[in-house]
Amino acid sequence: MNTFKQGRSALLILLMGVLVASNAMGTIYYGKKEALELAFGEEAQVEMQSLFLTEEQVAKIEQLARTKLESKLFTFYVGRHEGKLLGYAAIESHTVRTKPETLLIILTPTGELDQIHVLAFHEPPEYQPPERWFAQLYRRQLSELNLNYGIQGITGATLSSRAATSSARKVLAIYQIAIKEKAD
Repeated sequence: MNTFKQGRSALLILLMGVLVASNAMGTIYYGKKEALELAFGEEAQVEMQSLFLTEEQVAKIEQLARTKLESKLFTFYVGRHEGKLLGYAAIESHTVRTKPETLLIILTPTGELDQIHVLAFHEPPEYQPPERWFAQLYRRQLSELNLNYGIQGITGATLSSRAATSSARKVLAIYQIAIKEKAD
């Protein structure tokens, strides 16, 4: 009986270790400072542009992006060097399957999708889209950002590719409604 209890205790400890290890699987690649340097370079001046979206803007953005906004508050980072606009960046976090992913979505000064970088990914690594996959999203119009309609999905990482595409659409729609339309 004593051996049975010891074996059961050892099994319980082993299971707890597996659970702790699986929760620690996530990877953080860049912090905020490094991400903004990645977006604009070390010499850039970066200002935070907080947007407080109206109900009307939210409705337009959700229609364009085909996704719900979690908040009426959104932040863009605006990069400049010697007074010249370098572009816009957004740090976008979302849940992929059950764990978070954080992307850095970079737009050109004219609001085109320029780059996407994974800042943090807490799902298993095999579900993470590779950098070359993100390249097929660049320079596309918002209406063209649809999986399986010009954008190839990733076998075995469908939820990751959907989440990334949805985040890109959301950032582009927010730019279009809250920044571009306001400037026009």
